[in-house]
Amino acid sequence: MAVTKTFSYTAINSAIDNNIFLIGENKIQETEKKINKIINKNKIKLHFIGALQSNKIKKAIKLYNVIETVASEKHLFKIQKEAKKINKQQQIYIQINIGKDPKKKGITIKELPFLLKKTLKLKEVQFEGLMTILPQKTTPEDQINLYTKMKKLFLKTKKDYPACKNLSMGMSNDFERASKAGATHVRIGTRLYGKR
Repeated sequence: MAVTKTFSYTAINSAIDNNIFLIGENKIQETEKKINKIINKNKIKLHFIGALQSNKIKKAIKLYNVIETVASEKHLFKIQKEAKKINKQQQIYIQINIGKDPKKKGITIKELPFLLKKTLKLKEVQFEGLMTILPQKTTPEDQINLYTKMKKLFLKTKKDYPACKNLSMGMSNDFERASKAGATHVRIGTRLYGKR
């Protein structure tokens, strides 16, 4: 996935030109400014990977194919409500705080079954995967351990809920370890576009 936050719409067009059709954006207002300047935007699958706020969910549903950062029952029901208004089935991932980082959003492993049961009752919400963001300054060894833990959780979830097809984890600094552990999506910005 090409993460194009803080870069102009030309970064998205460049990704498309290079056959990268998964695009990750962090800020809704920024995406709104870019969206109509994207050439062949029907080719891309646009993922929201930023912190989700209740007052921005309505706009997020209109903009993104997938919202990766769902981490509360409140947000889940808000997504259902707004998606129903525009007759959309909103694809989501559930964010797991695998590193138990107080600075990161996400639910615990123990909270996942509860949120999944709620999700699967909602007609306009389509659960498709899990995502995680690791704490900053983790060692390579810690990264491997945490990503392996996420992979085990993903496989267990997939067994119980076959709709769980994707595991989004890893960024420019650790994507190789995430890939090796079993990520289906790695979120790459700096390695593609340079430092922000």
